[in-house]
Amino acid sequence: MLRERAGVWAVLGPLLWGCGLALLQGGMLYPRESRSRERKELDGLWSFRADFSDNRRQGFEQQWYRAPLRESGPTLDMPVPSSFNDVGQDGRLRSFVGWVWYEREATLPQRWTQDLGTRVVLRIGSAHYYAIVWVNGVHVAEHEGGHLPFEADISKLVQSGPLSFCRITIAINNTLSPYTLPPGTILYQTDTSKYPKGYFVQNTNFDFFNYAGLHRSVLLYTTPISYIDDITITTDVDRDIGLVNYQIFIQGSEHFQLEVFLLDEDGRAVAQGTGGQGQLQVPRAHLWWPYLMHEHPAYLYSLEVRLTAQTADGPVSDFYTLPVGIRTVAVTESQFLINGKPFYFHGVNKHEDADIRGKGFDWPLLVKDFNLLRWLGANAFRTSHYPYAEEVMQLCDRYGIVVIDESPGVGIALAQSLSNMSLQHHLEVMEEMVRRDKNHPAVVMWSVANEPASSLKPAGYYFKTLIAHTKALDPSRPVTFVTKSSYEADLGVPYVDVICVNSYYSWYHDYGHMEVIQLQLATQFENWYRTYQKPIIQSEYGAETIAGFHQDPPLMFSEEYQKGLLEQYHLVLDQKRKEYVVGELIWNFADFMTDQSPQRAIGNRKGIFTRQRQPKSAAFLLRERYWKLANETWHHQSAVKPQCVGNSPFTF
Repeated sequence: MLRERAGVWAVLGPLLWGCGLALLQGGMLYPRESRSRERKELDGLWSFRADFSDNRRQGFEQQWYRAPLRESGPTLDMPVPSSFNDVGQDGRLRSFVGWVWYEREATLPQRWTQDLGTRVVLRIGSAHYYAIVWVNGVHVAEHEGGHLPFEADISKLVQSGPLSFCRITIAINNTLSPYTLPPGTILYQTDTSKYPKGYFVQNTNFDFFNYAGLHRSVLLYTTPISYIDDITITTDVDRDIGLVNYQIFIQGSEHFQLEVFLLDEDGRAVAQGTGGQGQLQVPRAHLWWPYLMHEHPAYLYSLEVRLTAQTADGPVSDFYTLPVGIRTVAVTESQFLINGKPFYFHGVNKHEDADIRGKGFDWPLLVKDFNLLRWLGANAFRTSHYPYAEEVMQLCDRYGIVVIDESPGVGIALAQSLSNMSLQHHLEVMEEMVRRDKNHPAVVMWSVANEPASSLKPAGYYFKTLIAHTKALDPSRPVTFVTKSSYEADLGVPYVDVICVNSYYSWYHDYGHMEVIQLQLATQFENWYRTYQKPIIQSEYGAETIAGFHQDPPLMFSEEYQKGLLEQYHLVLDQKRKEYVVGELIWNFADFMTDQSPQRAIGNRKGIFTRQRQPKSAAFLLRERYWKLANETWHHQSAVKPQCVGNSPFTF
């Protein structure tokens, strides 16, 4: 029966997926250069100012966007991408809540400003959390929510006169309310004997620092006036034939021809088609396999789309190439299957977080993190607790690191944050997230939230609606959220495909007593599975550890305590993964910054690596475990085993 259920998913998934496409209006293709497209990154130093006025509205009252920012007052140099909080020495800026203003003048290639057949688009990779954008003083876009890209067509503005540059102004507000995602509250202190007049603080119910700013690249890119707006890919396998289902959306013309070519890694065409919708068949297809699950993991084809459109000024061509991984995903009552084979998540939770740059994207840091993941033998991570940069997803596709893609639905602790107003915004965020990440083979499951108050009465309707909507957007992937509620009280778990459970036995409960872990953890798993008959992932577990602290017998915060706690969890996980537990994700990959509190010694120290990416003792414990798990997987599926030799990430 279990195999039948998985088979139905694999067959119906691609068919149902097309039904969800109508819900997603407008594309969000990653801006790649091609024969018809150019891009100009605007990374570097921007002019910056925080609005320290009492009402944080001075910038709007004085219309700072109408003239260069320097003309209305002093500015700072601010690197983009980065968080603004840790770059300077002003303590007020580190904890600032309200509007900040960014500005940059961009020199434009002559053809962009004179060729009316060229479309010029401004794209903001992410802005935390509410952004308003002007170009040359003209309002062009607004966007609510961080972590996801948005863009504006600015062709008419830059082609309206003999301009050689454009001035881009972005105002960003990091204030969180009960209705934002993530939510928060503003606490006003009115006792003037204790607090200055107008004093307030931003409170949140999540355990990471509320970094803000332009965290990812801002760029300009071009397309022809008639262009490829969106591409949607789903894949399936019929014996050794790979099936690539595609749907392509065009803007700017109703009269066009489309050619589609699927190229292998050597650039050879292995299948081709025409039209805006179809299926490509690939005999003896190379499947996209996770890291350490196959001798050639993460095989990527390239889908090359060629558009020829007829316009009043003659034919127009556009070209776009999309990486494609052919793989299937299915869930049974006790297994998570990739390409029909049982997959066990052994990996980490992460944060986009590092010294100085905060949540700002940084290529050296990203490559270091992936080298550590592969050294560790990790095959998966969760984007806790928000969508990561698109380039992160691209490297996961490239290296075979499996992703549970999570929305910013973290800190949903109040009934207000389960209201219809909050739900509507959450639905929109899931649409943006699926639109951006739907074509990544590494993404195998959507997570709509982390540790919400899912025992509150409104949670049942909220998560039933949210999960159903996400499934309608993408029926090809399972959907989950991460719970910390009890199995008896959780009103949202009935609607998930995989149960993800966070627990911190002997840390937040019975702290210091590791002898209770095995009993409590086994009871946790047995209760959840008996109630729901669904596969389970231990989505968080861990202990705070300050690198270099040692105690024997182990005491909390020592490296020995972290290691001992993990070992107790592993004893139970090794029993239950033979039954229905399909994964374990350590909290956390690396130490990260949090709000200040007596419980946090300059951030959360549950990382197995320090914030500077140096290993603690637990990293070596997990490395040994993960490579052992990888070897066991290969023992059951292949005659060849991966070997971890010395400090080499892998040797086959």
